[in-house]
Amino acid sequence: MTELIQQWPIILALVVTGVAAGILAGLFGVGGGIVIVPVLYFLLQGFGVSAESAMMIATATSLATIVPTSISSIRSHHAKGNVDIELLKYWSGFILILAVGGSLLAHAVKGNALTLMFASIAILVSLNMLFRAGAPALAQQLPGKVGQAAMASTVGGLSVMIGIGGGTIGVPLLTAFNVRAHVAVGTAAVFGLLIALPGVLTLLAVGQTPTDAPVGTFGLVNLPAFLLIIPLTILFAPVGVKIGSKLNQKQLKQAFAVVLMLTGIRMFSQAMGV
Repeated sequence: MTELIQQWPIILALVVTGVAAGILAGLFGVGGGIVIVPVLYFLLQGFGVSAESAMMIATATSLATIVPTSISSIRSHHAKGNVDIELLKYWSGFILILAVGGSLLAHAVKGNALTLMFASIAILVSLNMLFRAGAPALAQQLPGKVGQAAMASTVGGLSVMIGIGGGTIGVPLLTAFNVRAHVAVGTAAVFGLLIALPGVLTLLAVGQTPTDAPVGTFGLVNLPAFLLIIPLTILFAPVGVKIGSKLNQKQLKQAFAVVLMLTGIRMFSQAMGV
């Protein structure tokens, strides 16, 4: 009992993370990774895990939590007609292949490089969305098959390497080509499942548990964090969808950009030792 009481700060932090990740999954179609990755990254270091190991564990654990969260979010978005099935028929294969390839590459590079990648992508995407808030789309429709293949590959490969669900990159890409924000978010929720499932299975297969990993870590996935966060993300993802359905496209983009900016700055500062 005493040990449990001593652990209440991390338990509370994970509960808050689960609630926030669930709402963000439904609201932004991001699978909650932009919350889960940095929170786990800092929490693990607080318990003596090295920064490199913390980033690898945070990334893999985030991908694991995205699987059930995305399923919950997809069901809610599909019921509202916010999933572009025709787009998914072409994009899915590229996303799946690059999700596996990106997972293998992430396992081979240093954790600090992944941290900088996470931060840089978050900051760049948020700046793009803030400066373009309310601006017209760059194009009136999606590019041809070659262009869409490149877009899908970028979403799958980069997202899996930093433990996010595809919405961080997928939503701004789609909205830039005149896809309605709510449809972009709903479709990106499916991206999250296509990225996270093969990604986490690959990392479980090839990942070796770091020597400084906390108890309950299998491969690169921390099971206690997964079990604490998952029920809350599933429960609160529909709440995020309901909130999102009441916001206009401009508000949705601005809220998404603020979350990305704050997360990116904090992660970048940590990686640079500031």
